[in-house]
Amino acid sequence: MELVSELLKLIIPAGLVLYGMYLTVKLLLERDADRHRYEAQNRYTEAVIPIRLQAYERMVLFLERISPNNLLPRLGSNATTALEFQQLLLQEIREEFTHNLSQQVYMSQNAWDHIQSAMNDVMSLVNQAAASVAADAAPIDLSKKIFGQIIDKGQQPTAEALRVVKSEIQVMFMEQPKSAGA
Repeated sequence: MELVSELLKLIIPAGLVLYGMYLTVKLLLERDADRHRYEAQNRYTEAVIPIRLQAYERMVLFLERISPNNLLPRLGSNATTALEFQQLLLQEIREEFTHNLSQQVYMSQNAWDHIQSAMNDVMSLVNQAAASVAADAAPIDLSKKIFGQIIDKGQQPTAEALRVVKSEIQVMFMEQPKSAGA
């Protein structure tokens, strides 16, 4: 009996020390894993945020380039008839869109849907205006008709998409983690 008692006197403290060491090592490993996750998240943020921002910037540029206020003056002198001008406008919009198609990977579905909708609205606006102008009319007549439709609607067809994209950029910057020095 005395042997069991002596054995317990040795085993119980040793077991408690071992358990304490286990808890300490476990805590250190968890902290190390958390630190590695935090560092990985920071590396991800440093790499992805600039790419996403560049994608949003490119889509803002796309929306500005296809806006009738910018598109019509830029291409107006390249056509001799309204039909030729219509085709030129639609071709330019499609080319701009195709050139920026890959940017959808970096933005939300909502923003991308608004961008596509804006592009479709501009193309529809061009086609509707062209339908009410003679094919051999001067390109300026088509431009006037397009601007007249914009005035009737009260806003540019790209305005809502621009608002959504700018809003998402602002949200993206608010979600960025603060640096240690800030």
